Amino acid sequence: MQLSSAVVLGFALGVRHAADADHLAAIGALLGGRGGLKGAVSTAALWGGGHSVTFLGLGLVIVGAGVRLPGAFERWAELLVAAMLVGLGGMQLVRLRRASGQGEEAGAMPSWRPVVVGVIHGLAGSAGVALMALMTIPTRLGALLYLGLFGVGVVAGMVLITLLLGGALSWSARHARRMHQGVLVGASLASIVMGLLVAFEG
Repeated sequence: MQLSSAVVLGFALGVRHAADADHLAAIGALLGGRGGLKGAVSTAALWGGGHSVTFLGLGLVIVGAGVRLPGAFERWAELLVAAMLVGLGGMQLVRLRRASGQGEEAGAMPSWRPVVVGVIHGLAGSAGVALMALMTIPTRLGALLYLGLFGVGVVAGMVLITLLLGGALSWSARHARRMHQGVLVGASLASIVMGLLVAFEG
């Protein structure tokens, strides 16, 4: 594969990777604690930044240093993601319940939470992508460029997806409060269900 084609493919696959079901479940639960489109974009950027830092760090270890991670690493990373999804959905449900009991909006979540969620998500699947880059692209520099643009694609894809989700949530918060609450509860439950699926599929 030519280097230019591989690099473009890395960006495109990064955008596609952002739309994975477990990513959507996590960002849906996270958006419940960030107000408006500005908060949604901030959440997506923080999540994508955390994901890319972990992803690129592992990529440098695998591609740059030639380290091979143990076979059990991927499974433990998936279980960590599963626990994170269940915990994230559960915490969001508790926040919504408390806010409903007090007759007010749920408070904003701390900015570090999307970063932590992104970091954990970056652990799962990163080793496989790095190995694919190493086997597909003949030079290590090319493989690292592929991984870098993959990470950029993930951030770009997540921001685009979050703009759509955040726009819908922002509209429902202003015009259909009951539906808005239902969507937030549904997103929290989806995060829990996805976490259980990730845990038991392996």
